[in-house]
Amino acid sequence: MKCNRCGAELDKSDVCPGCGANVRIYKKTVSLSNRFYNEGLEKATVRDLTGAVSALRQSLKLDKNNIDARNLLGLVYYETGEVVAALSEWVISKNLEPEENLADKYMDYVRNSPSQLDTINQTIKKFNIALNYCRQDGLDLAVIQLKKVLSLNPGFIKAHLLLALLYLKGGNYDRAKIECQKVLKLDTGNVMAKRYLREADSMLLPGESGKLVSDIASSDSEDVIRYNSGNEMIIQPVKKSPITRTGSIWGIVLGAVLGLAAACFLILPQRIQSINNSNQNKISQISEESDAKSAKINEYEQQVKTLENQITDLQSKVTDYEGVDSTSAAMNSLMSATNIYMTDSSDIDSMAQALSNLDLNAISDDVSPEFKALYDTLMSLVGSELATSYYNAANDAYKAEDYETAIANYSKAYQFDNTNVNTLYYLGNSYYESGDFENAKTTYDAVITNFPDTQSAAAAQTKLAEINNSGN
Repeated sequence: MKCNRCGAELDKSDVCPGCGANVRIYKKTVSLSNRFYNEGLEKATVRDLTGAVSALRQSLKLDKNNIDARNLLGLVYYETGEVVAALSEWVISKNLEPEENLADKYMDYVRNSPSQLDTINQTIKKFNIALNYCRQDGLDLAVIQLKKVLSLNPGFIKAHLLLALLYLKGGNYDRAKIECQKVLKLDTGNVMAKRYLREADSMLLPGESGKLVSDIASSDSEDVIRYNSGNEMIIQPVKKSPITRTGSIWGIVLGAVLGLAAACFLILPQRIQSINNSNQNKISQISEESDAKSAKINEYEQQVKTLENQITDLQSKVTDYEGVDSTSAAMNSLMSATNIYMTDSSDIDSMAQALSNLDLNAISDDVSPEFKALYDTLMSLVGSELATSYYNAANDAYKAEDYETAIANYSKAYQFDNTNVNTLYYLGNSYYESGDFENAKTTYDAVITNFPDTQSAAAAQTKLAEINNSGN
């Protein structure tokens, strides 16, 4: 056991050897928490899940750092169908003890099964829909939804209890009793299930509480039978069969045997032949239809191949046109920026606006050497100023948490000046804060590769570690 103040290992003394604090009460609290944990474990072993939850909650009230109790509480919640509550307990456990924690294994079991996650989501949605139907007095619709919930998750105790309650309200005491019995198989100490079961038993026929309402209960007399229909008791005379003599019974049996033999030898062969002829005609018809459909399919396949060739040719032409359009637009942007520089070299904003849609990397294969030379010359004259303008605008957007604008401006700033490590690092931060972890990882890798042995590279390595540890 460790001291709750300094973390030093405690001995049998009531004084901490590390900080000198009195740990007598702390030791008793931890011991009592462990006692409640053991009690919860015993109850969970015999499937008294309600009692186990109560004991484990009491254990955590006394010592919130009792990892074993918290993990076991999550398992009990999961067994009762409360998956969200179980995950909450395991996440808290993981935060309290990050290393060598069984909560990792439990959470991975749930998260690594997409079908199971989808089933959990569907169960929660349908259970909430059933609750809304109950509030709107749509009890029949609520019953339908709860049956769907239990088909997805038969161990969802709350759904069983709510369904039993609806059956009690509707007078279906036999079905309510069945649902309560299912709950008690899952949780032997469930108080609500026992209450509902007692209520269902009390509404059955006097002296017949062990039977379902749907079963007809015989009275003490052999002349009548009785059963419940809603809130009324029905008493019905027993109809005695007139056939009581052994000879009459054997006569009926013999007649039935002779009739069956006549059917087998006279009627059955003709019926079989008729069925065979009908089946043969249907087979021939189906074969003809299949041949016609096969011919149609071959014709359609040829048409599809022709259309696919036409689509390929058209796509090739569209690609050629797109390349011409993008190159032409880039040339127009560069000419416009050059003209602005020659007219007024201090008008940085106008030049930035003219070059805002020019991406040299996207059209590098289509531009001429003269175009590239003019672009390099212009960048050597105004590139640093353009980069500074975009960098300042990106910083303002980053501070205002407008990460989409910050990403666009940092990208342009780095395009005009790829020697500024801060531009690339804050571009990665903008991707990270916006939730685009893939681009953030790529950008941090570029910082580490292009600017090693810098503080930004060390910070980028830290960010990469955070992203990888979070599973993104």
